[in-house]
Amino acid sequence: MLPDPSSLALFLNAAEMGSISRAAEVSNIALAAASRRIALLEHHYKVKLLKRTSRGVEPTDAGKAAIPQIRQLLNMVQKIDLDLSDYAAGITGHVRIQAATSALAQFLPDDLVSFSNLHPQVRVDIEERWSHEIVQSVRAGATDIGVIVDKDNCDDLSVFDYRQDDLVAIVPASYDIRRSRIRFSELLAYDFVALEGSTALTRRLLVEAMTARGALRLRVQVRSFDAVYRMVEAGLGVAVLPRNIVRAFALDQRVRLIPLQDAWATRRMHLCVASFERLPAVARKLVEHMTRAA
Repeated sequence: MLPDPSSLALFLNAAEMGSISRAAEVSNIALAAASRRIALLEHHYKVKLLKRTSRGVEPTDAGKAAIPQIRQLLNMVQKIDLDLSDYAAGITGHVRIQAATSALAQFLPDDLVSFSNLHPQVRVDIEERWSHEIVQSVRAGATDIGVIVDKDNCDDLSVFDYRQDDLVAIVPASYDIRRSRIRFSELLAYDFVALEGSTALTRRLLVEAMTARGALRLRVQVRSFDAVYRMVEAGLGVAVLPRNIVRAFALDQRVRLIPLQDAWATRRMHLCVASFERLPAVARKLVEHMTRAA
């Protein structure tokens, strides 16, 4: 008989916590029962998995080798439990989505709500990732649908138009920039506030700065659109953000929004999948639903 998941989870906790007693407490079983379960695991595999030290326990070489596989197995068991509990509750479909921050902050929530209203029996899992990470996940089969801004390196995937957004410059009102429209190259004279460098937007700004034979003077890099706006509001530099996102902020007289004249400032978002024909039927329905308004 194969070891049960509870015993494997117990061993994993003991190895990570360095203590069988703490692992037993987390697993809500007696210490003697926990020791017995680990002994049965070692008997089953005919190898020592834990060794005692002055500080508690630590995994042997065999235990260390087993940990990644046990963790993967327990994740699979958890997914089976979740999927079957969904079916027991009447959920008959499951779609995994990874989305870029811009899509998640603008269009995706409304699309998913309307889809959910039409298909309440479908569960949609959403994860926020950078566009280049999403492409890798779709290619590896780790997600069903990717929502990306930059569709470079997607030649082997099925790609669909999704939505469009426009980028605008955000400048402190104290700066002497009195324009109704502005070119990105004119902003390079100022310090910039931007998202982290892995985002499609920041990478695009870096490329366009090089194209303009200038440099992006990154003074501050933060993790959210709201943080970018607040830094500009405080006067730490200029920024470029999607117009729809900026509109969601409580704008005041300390900042000005100036549309960019550059053609690339109008961006097209895309959906990408490994193969539309091989997608589960419910995932194909979601792609069709999301692209209907493209």
